[in-house]
Amino acid sequence: MTPLNEQAYQHLQGLIMEGQFAYNQIYSETKLSKELGISRTPFRDAVHRLTQEGYIDIIPSKGFMLHKLTRQDIDETFQVRSALECYCTLQITKEIAAAPASRTVKKLIKELRLIMDMLKEIIDTGGSIEEFCEYDFQFHTKIIDYPGNHQISSIFATFKYRMRKLAELSLAHDGRLTDTWHEHLAILEAMENGDVAHIYEITLTHMETAREINLEDL
Repeated sequence: MTPLNEQAYQHLQGLIMEGQFAYNQIYSETKLSKELGISRTPFRDAVHRLTQEGYIDIIPSKGFMLHKLTRQDIDETFQVRSALECYCTLQITKEIAAAPASRTVKKLIKELRLIMDMLKEIIDTGGSIEEFCEYDFQFHTKIIDYPGNHQISSIFATFKYRMRKLAELSLAHDGRLTDTWHEHLAILEAMENGDVAHIYEITLTHMETAREINLEDL
């Protein structure tokens, strides 16, 4: 059975991800824990964890409110993402370049191709940014998880909320959905072709492009 503090965390995290909380509004821990039927201790543990992960800010003696992303948040998020994703795409590319490619890495490439097809369909049919974001996150997560480094996967997961919010903002720009698809394709093809010389730069360019768009929106 899932511990109460983990249940409280998952419940609150889900509400935040679903947009159930409004910005610039202070929420009372006592009142909200009663409304949600969660006891104070696991609720407080969940709030503390969500604060550490950048979802919310604690307002002393009052409660908490949603965290507004700052320039520092954006810079730190993309610095971490760049370090992790550039490393992972490079490792995948090296494995493919070593030849013959393993069944495992072939499976990864096939899965990434399927995600690319879904992203293209969303663009072509006028699907939502939220739906695009979901498959976008799957694309990056599969790359992150492939090396099998649990620390890398864990660090990446803690930035999920920030990445999702930043992606929604940048993808709202005209033409950004299509540009993102092409940037993903460049990463995928470089890995698939074993292009060790350029994969790091291609991945980093994708990160830096999104970062610049987010900074322009501040």
